[in-house]
Amino acid sequence: MEHFKDYFKRLKNTIDSLDIQSLEKTVEIILKAREEGKTMFIFGNGGSAANASHIAGDFLKGISYGLEKRFRVHCLNDNMAATTAITNDLNYDEVFLEQLKTWLNPGDIVIGISGSGNSTNVLKTIEWANQHGANTIGVCGYKGGKLIDLVDTAILAPINDMEISEDIHIIVFHAIKQLVLKRIKGNQVEMGEAYEKRVAQ
Repeated sequence: MEHFKDYFKRLKNTIDSLDIQSLEKTVEIILKAREEGKTMFIFGNGGSAANASHIAGDFLKGISYGLEKRFRVHCLNDNMAATTAITNDLNYDEVFLEQLKTWLNPGDIVIGISGSGNSTNVLKTIEWANQHGANTIGVCGYKGGKLIDLVDTAILAPINDMEISEDIHIIVFHAIKQLVLKRIKGNQVEMGEAYEKRVAQ
């Protein structure tokens, strides 16, 4: 019982210490990209890959459904054929970068997720994106690693715990998702139980 109490206490304390301004800034960047028809690229490894895929799904359906102007979102860790080919023929450090080289246009958003902030394949991709006119966002834990200083905007879960960092990252993007919807639809947006009942039908 004490383990769970401690885990949830640390989770709550980390939530309370988040930089809300970085979240507000991310919302504005995402909304501007939508208006300008730009694409959001998102990626990570392991649990961060799962979060990246989840977030992309939220934007492709959860937010874009019913909108005339939709969000253009591409998750770079979802294409297993590309991932394994690049990894096998080149190396894993290039796995996201080689894909981004094909797709990126100036003004696009590039979101790299790395719990440690030190994943080489994430850092290389962000560095290249910075050099080619992207708006870069880093999502990290611990003290942010090298990633926090590379990106235009950093979302940091300030805790030395990978699991809690990953928890925070998906919580943050669920909060961002809801605020984006509110900014687009105003008071007409459905949240919580009413929304769940409607989509379950």
